[in-house]
Amino acid sequence: MDEQSRKELILVGMGTALFVAALIFKMPDKIKFIFYLIGYLIIGGEVLQRAGKNILRGRIFDENFLMGIATIGAFAIGQFPEGVAVMLFYRIGESLQDMAVHRSRKSITQLMDIRPDYANLKIGENEKKISPIDVSVGNYIIVKPGEKVPLDGIVTEGNSMVNTSALTGESVPREVETGDTVLGGFINMDGLLTIEVTKGFEESTVSKILKLVEDSGSKKASTENFITKFARYYTPVVVFVALALAIVPPLIVEGAVLSDWIYRALVFLVISCPCALVISIPLGFFGGIGGASRHGILVKGGNYLEALNNVDIVVFDKTGTLTKGVFKVTEINTDTGVSKDELLEYAAHAESYSNHPIATSILAAYGKEINKENIENYEEMSGYGVRAKVKGKEILAGNKKFMDREGILYRPVETVGTAIYIAVDGVFAGSIVISDELREDSKDTISMLKAIGVNKTIMLTGDNESVGKKVAGELGIDEVYSELLPDEKVKEIELLSKQKSSKKKLVFVGDGINDAPVLARADIGVAMGGLGSDAAVEAADVVLMTDEPMKLVGAIKIAKRTNRIVWQNILFAIAVKIIILVSGAGGIATMWEAVFADVGVALIAVLNSMRVMKINSI
Repeated sequence: MDEQSRKELILVGMGTALFVAALIFKMPDKIKFIFYLIGYLIIGGEVLQRAGKNILRGRIFDENFLMGIATIGAFAIGQFPEGVAVMLFYRIGESLQDMAVHRSRKSITQLMDIRPDYANLKIGENEKKISPIDVSVGNYIIVKPGEKVPLDGIVTEGNSMVNTSALTGESVPREVETGDTVLGGFINMDGLLTIEVTKGFEESTVSKILKLVEDSGSKKASTENFITKFARYYTPVVVFVALALAIVPPLIVEGAVLSDWIYRALVFLVISCPCALVISIPLGFFGGIGGASRHGILVKGGNYLEALNNVDIVVFDKTGTLTKGVFKVTEINTDTGVSKDELLEYAAHAESYSNHPIATSILAAYGKEINKENIENYEEMSGYGVRAKVKGKEILAGNKKFMDREGILYRPVETVGTAIYIAVDGVFAGSIVISDELREDSKDTISMLKAIGVNKTIMLTGDNESVGKKVAGELGIDEVYSELLPDEKVKEIELLSKQKSSKKKLVFVGDGINDAPVLARADIGVAMGGLGSDAAVEAADVVLMTDEPMKLVGAIKIAKRTNRIVWQNILFAIAVKIIILVSGAGGIATMWEAVFADVGVALIAVLNSMRVMKINSI
C-alpha cells in the first residue's frame, strides 16, 4: 500500500469511528451532531472538495456533486446518520474502484537497457570516449567486443556477430561485415568494428524506440469510468426532479405545504444515491481481476478487463510469444557415410569452446560430456565458424561462406532455420539445422480466439519472410508481416487500428524489450510475463505470467463473464432504484426504509459480484 492510500485509510477509519460512536453511545444531541459532522467531513471532505473544484470548472453534474448534495440534504432534514452512512458507502466504493484500476508502473525507459552510454570516436589512429549525443554524421566510431553499438551507421572495417535481440527480438545473432548497416542498440559480440555514423543520436533507431515508449501512452484512449458516464445523465435528472418535487406541488396542489414537499425532495435526493452501483461495479471488475490472477493472468485495471470484451484483432510477436525463443537442433542431414550420431559428436566437440547460441543448441542436442583432451588447435573465425582437430580429424563447422572459403563441396540446405555445415578432413560430412520451436498451445490459441469471436489474427516479426510465412501457415494465422523493426511494428499497429471500428479493440501480444513500444501503443498490450523482459511486462496492460498464449483466451472469457455479472448488477440496481425513488417522491418510503432498501440492493449486488472470483477453469 502506498503512502497516499494509507493516509486515506486512516482518515476513513477515524471518520467511521466517530460515526459508530455517535450511533452506539448515549450522548447529548449537540455532541452527537458534532460527532456526526466531524465524521462526515473527515470521510467526505475530499469528495466535497472535488465537487467544488468541478463546479468551478463547469463540470457540475458528476458523482461527486450527487454525493455532496444528497448527504448535505440528509443533514439539512436532520437525518445525520444516513448522511454519514451514504458518504461512507461511497468512499468504500471508491476505494474498491481504486484497487481495481490501480496501475503501479515504473518508468519503462529506466528498464530498457538499450540506451548507449558512450561512443569510441576515432580520431586519426587514436580514439576518444565521448557521449553519443556529441557524435556527428560522418564521424567514425570503434565498437569493441561486448560493447553496444551507440549509433546507426555502416561498417567500414571488420566483421563480427551482433546481438540484435534488443531491437528485433530475434535470439540468433546476425553476422555483419564491411558495407553492412548496423543500428544503435545492437551488441557487438566478438569482432572489432569500425563504423561510419549515418544518423545523429536523436535520429538513431535506439532513440526512436525510447521516444515511442515515452509517447505512446498518451495516444491510448482510456476506458471511461461507467459511474461517471451514468452520473452524467442520472445526476442532473434526479436533481431537477427533486427541485421540481419541492417547488411544483405547492404551486399547483391545493393545501400542499411547502416544507413537506421540501422534505420529500430531500428524501428523494438521499435515496437517489447509487450506492449499489458505486460498490458493485468496481467490485465486479476487481473480482474479475482476482479470478484472472489465480489463473496466472495479471490484468492491470478494470478498464482493460472491460476492453477485453470487444477484441476484434489480435496481433502476435513471433519469437518468445508463439515460439519458445529457445533454439534447438531440429534436423541432422548426413553425407559420405557418416552417421547422425557421429556428425553430432564432431559438431559438438568443434563448438565446445563457443558460447554462441548455435553452439549451445548443438551441445544440448549432443547431451554428453565433452572431453577437451580430444580437441586440439581450436580456432574460431568470426562470421564463418570454427576449426578444430577432434580425435585426430580436422573438423570444420560453420556457414556456407566458410565452406566456400575452404573449398569444400557441400549440399546446401533449403530450410527455415540456421544450417551449420560440417566437413571432416576436407570432405563434406553433412549439416545440422537449428531452429526455434513453436509453443505447444500456439495453434490451439489461434483456433480458440476465432471460436470466441476474434475477427482477425496477425503476426509481426523481425525474422525473415520465409520463417514468418512458415510459422503463420502452421498456426493458421491470417496475416504475417516480416523483417520489422520496433518503429515499423508500431506503424503496422497504427494501420491495423484503422481497420476496426472505434468500439472494437486491437490486442498486441509480445515478450521482448523491442515489443515495449508496440505493447504501449495497442489498445490492449499483453506481455508474456514468465520469460518476457521487464520492459515488456511494465509496458503491457495484461501479463500472462505462465508464458502460455492460451491464457489470452482465458483472459477474454473471464472478461466476458465479468461483464455479464456487472450488467446484471447495473440493471437490478437501476430497476430497484426507480421503484424506491417513485416511492420516496410519493411519500410512501421513509428515510430509513429507503436507506435499508438501498443497502440491501448493494449487498445483493456485492454478493453477485463475488461470483466473478469463483472461476474454476478457463
